[in-house]
Amino acid sequence: MAKGPGLYTEIGKKARDLLFKDYHSDQKITVSTYSPTGVAITSSGTRKGELFVADVNTQLKNRNVTTDIKVDTDSNLFTTITVDEPTPGLKAIFSFKVPDQRSGKVELQYLHDYAGVSTSVGLTANPIVNLSAVLGTNVLALGVDLSYDTKSGDLTKLTSGCSFTKDDLIAALIVTDKGDTLNASYYHVVNPLTGTAVGAEVTHRFSSNENTLTLGTQHALDPLTTVKARVNNYGRASALIQHEWRPRSFFTISGEVDTKAIEKGAKVGLGLVLKP
Repeated sequence: MAKGPGLYTEIGKKARDLLFKDYHSDQKITVSTYSPTGVAITSSGTRKGELFVADVNTQLKNRNVTTDIKVDTDSNLFTTITVDEPTPGLKAIFSFKVPDQRSGKVELQYLHDYAGVSTSVGLTANPIVNLSAVLGTNVLALGVDLSYDTKSGDLTKLTSGCSFTKDDLIAALIVTDKGDTLNASYYHVVNPLTGTAVGAEVTHRFSSNENTLTLGTQHALDPLTTVKARVNNYGRASALIQHEWRPRSFFTISGEVDTKAIEKGAKVGLGLVLKP
């Protein structure tokens, strides 16, 4: 296991990835190419019903500086500049979007053996300031994530969480929506040799007394093929199969059906990732 508790976004990430990652009902293709000079160009297109959206991302690395420039079909230009470890454990990220003049943001991330801190501030006259911090080890970690709007003086986001990791088991508890939502997740590796794992997530909303339970599992049929399945308490069942037909290139087919309304038919999604 890696040293340190990591960043706040890593609390409960294993369970979220097992239950939700790669499930989709759209058709998406991603193609990446690399030049001898180190420039990487990634083009992706997604068809959502009758709507088709696409973007092109160019990535350039120069020592410890990575520059990403992305253009989408809505004529938006996204730029992200990442400086990795100007000092040990520190990462600096500068991002902005054109033509949105209020999108500029500077973020600093710092990783330590017993802490992980991330802070960001918008580059405006009255910015939104975000701060997340995690204390602990790679076994037990406690963290908080909050956002403060300097213009209105309001605390726009306040979440807290904790995680426990023991060998092949990870449990996490997160409180979001300023205390209105409680999320508990569980991830367990059943067999490391076959990549078999199970996961569960329970979400309770106090204001509406609503509960959502999602159960899922994954299993590697062979070193290149993985299957996943999930179901929730509302009767929605999903499954996918992902095959790495060449190194770093994946083909994924997923489907979802409402078991309480079979007559509506199933939603099917296709994904293709091509990397040389």
